[in-house]
Amino acid sequence: MNHIKALGIKFIVISIIVLSLFSIFNFAVINNLILISLVTTIGTYLIGDMLILKNLGNVTATISDFALSFFLYWMMGSLFFGMSAAITLTSLAAAFFTTIAEPFIHEYIQNQVFSDDKKEKPKTFRQVQTEFADEMELGRRNQKDYEAKKDRD
Repeated sequence: MNHIKALGIKFIVISIIVLSLFSIFNFAVINNLILISLVTTIGTYLIGDMLILKNLGNVTATISDFALSFFLYWMMGSLFFGMSAAITLTSLAAAFFTTIAEPFIHEYIQNQVFSDDKKEKPKTFRQVQTEFADEMELGRRNQKDYEAKKDRD
């Protein structure tokens, strides 16, 4: 059930981006734009989120999602609207805006989807606690012992 929620959130974000940017073309039909959104959502979720995010982390997954979403936007846009420089620039802009939203989606996926896969979540940087000890005090005591020994000699 968590996979469906994550896919739904990702699909909504990608659909907003695709409908906003690709609708400037004359032959942009809503069916084609929804198909571009659906293919990009499924492709980036399976490859970027389920494989790369799970194994390599958020930064690598975000970078790979940029490349993968650009390729899918460009391929599907060229298929539906014809090959042109405008399609390339629009695909690049759409991939950029998708990449901006991806870290938030990745955080949701790591907290909701991957937390069910593992009973104990790995500690992130925010969850690591710092341990304090008396090393500074020990250093002063050793310094005092050194000075006392030096005075005796």
